Amino acid sequence: MSRKFDDFLQEQLQDPEIRKEYEALQPEHTVIQSMIDARKKSGMTQKELAEITGIAQGDISKLERGSANPSIRTLQRLAKGMGMILKIEFTPEQVSVVK
Repeated sequence: MSRKFDDFLQEQLQDPEIRKEYEALQPEHTVIQSMIDARKKSGMTQKELAEITGIAQGDISKLERGSANPSIRTLQRLAKGMGMILKIEFTPEQVSVVK
């Protein structure tokens, strides 16, 4: 991200309502970025991944843009196509301690 965007984002996140919505979207953004990073790490294009998995390249593009929500089955197919396994985990929420 550019410095100007980082500054703008930090300014916007001072608003509690914006911060709440931003934080609510973090899991979705994490999944999207993980898909993109895994595909790139495997050295594959969307087209190549589509050919291996049978998932249309346009659908992979929609997933990576956040325009569609993948099922766990779809995520498993994508992972297998990249020679990876899908790992989903639940972690405890971090509670802010005010002193």
